[in-house]
Amino acid sequence: MKQAKKIRVLVVDDSALFRGVVSKGISADPDILVVGTAVDPFDARDKIVELEPDIMICDVVMPKMDGIEFIRRLLPQYPLRVVIVSSVSERVLDAMNAGAVDFVAKPDIATGRTPAIFLSELVEKVKIAYGAQVPKPKAGAEPARNVQQSAKAATKRVIAMGASTGGTEALFNVLTCLPANLPGIVIVQHIPPVFSQMFADRMDKALPMRVKEAQTGDYVEPGTVLIAPGDKHMTVKKLGDRLRVEVAAGEKVNGHCPSVDVLFNSVAAACGGDAVGVILTGMGSDGAKGLLAMRQKGARTIGQDEASSVVYGMPKVARDIGAVEKQLPLENIAQAIIHAVTA
Repeated sequence: MKQAKKIRVLVVDDSALFRGVVSKGISADPDILVVGTAVDPFDARDKIVELEPDIMICDVVMPKMDGIEFIRRLLPQYPLRVVIVSSVSERVLDAMNAGAVDFVAKPDIATGRTPAIFLSELVEKVKIAYGAQVPKPKAGAEPARNVQQSAKAATKRVIAMGASTGGTEALFNVLTCLPANLPGIVIVQHIPPVFSQMFADRMDKALPMRVKEAQTGDYVEPGTVLIAPGDKHMTVKKLGDRLRVEVAAGEKVNGHCPSVDVLFNSVAAACGGDAVGVILTGMGSDGAKGLLAMRQKGARTIGQDEASSVVYGMPKVARDIGAVEKQLPLENIAQAIIHAVTA
């Protein structure tokens, strides 16, 4: 369906060739209008005021000021939806933390990531970003120690979580406020391969629990967070009195691999009511039906509310079909998880 008005985009990159490729490539979409380009953050600042874009496409590595610092300085003064383009690097996660809505990895012929694939993904991300919440200044997460004091002995076996656009920060904010002695946590975040490993490593360094990219044979254990690889489905299987995960390549489900629905459906089958399901910010409907399956088996289910979601897609669909038992702001979800696993 065609947009009522074209999405106005500013392209910021120090490479004239790359600016040209991006501008020409995304302008081929009838819903997108490239209103200008900029060579660095100072040039971009003036163009933003002059051209009033809806979306800024921005590189991370630029002269005079890097993209991360630019986003941190820009958003409090001029809230703008930002899509990062970058080579594979953990700095992308820094950009997301600074307030970028989403990111796209630059072309890499060595891995088969062609310019055509890159431009197709970039067009999709621009359209998703256009429907996202305008970033707000970051609020500090509730200190984990304040929540840990209220944790009791858990009665559930697993916490399953799913997220997409805006999910890397949402998940980090929730996990930061959870004690390490809760049941094992399994997560599907829509994220490209390689970045999923970086995301897991980053959280492992910052959180009290052990966080790792999941491998077949990993057990769901208290104090451990398993994150699905960026190109494989993750399922939970019952093995005697333990839960074990399996990861495997497969066809996309709801347009995604890994899919939140695949994870949630497996948890419903393996654990019944002995689980908690959480669906966070993200475009589309992935996870909604799986969360409903969990709730129908007796699991406790939680959804993020519209006001705190970067994109109120997945949680909305889940709520609309009756999959969500409680809908809450992001800052209240950690406490709700603790209550759900200990009640």
